[in-house]
Amino acid sequence: MRHNQSVLMGMMRHTNDTVFQKTMAISDFYFGCDDWDFPLGLIQMCASSDAEQIKGEALPHWLQMFPDMPFSEMARHSMDFWLSSEDLPRSENRISYKGDKVILEVTETNTEAHHRLRKKLEHYLDRCGMKSILLDRRLYFGKNIPIGGTAHQAGTCRFGSNPDDSVLDLDCKAHELDNLYVTDASFFPSIGAVNPTLTIIANALRTAEHIRERLGA
Repeated sequence: MRHNQSVLMGMMRHTNDTVFQKTMAISDFYFGCDDWDFPLGLIQMCASSDAEQIKGEALPHWLQMFPDMPFSEMARHSMDFWLSSEDLPRSENRISYKGDKVILEVTETNTEAHHRLRKKLEHYLDRCGMKSILLDRRLYFGKNIPIGGTAHQAGTCRFGSNPDDSVLDLDCKAHELDNLYVTDASFFPSIGAVNPTLTIIANALRTAEHIRERLGA
């Protein structure tokens, strides 16, 4: 699993001279909303765009042929957002080997929630009097976000109580090995829609305490 993510640049009538823009996140729709019972995800601010960045990645390709476009002015009228929603677990998604090649089988899930999250952002920007045009920043990582820009892979050794559908038990010990514990993002049964580092740390401390008690330390 990996997050479904979009990086968007909003072009607004008003200028945005904020220096440290990545200071706020909106989790109002993390567990659902008034018109959708399922989780949508997290909206957070993204670092501000600059003129060269807009010229190189945010504009439609055909507009880049105009060298005198006011990119600096566009940057002053931009506000950037990072949208994360949950990639739901699917047992058919897996990594395997074919000869000396690594095969990644991925089918995207939960794209409807991501689409609705974007619509929520558009709606509330409008209500705040900041009606804007949202442009996809598809080259934010130098690759397309949906697959090539993947980060925070998780779930390859998911934990659970049943060895038939999990690799680890609830203490993150391998079901079939007595001395193997896995405490990175592999244990996740689902990825959620936030950065996973704090959850990984908390679980590693929990597992370490279990191992300490088991060893009688």
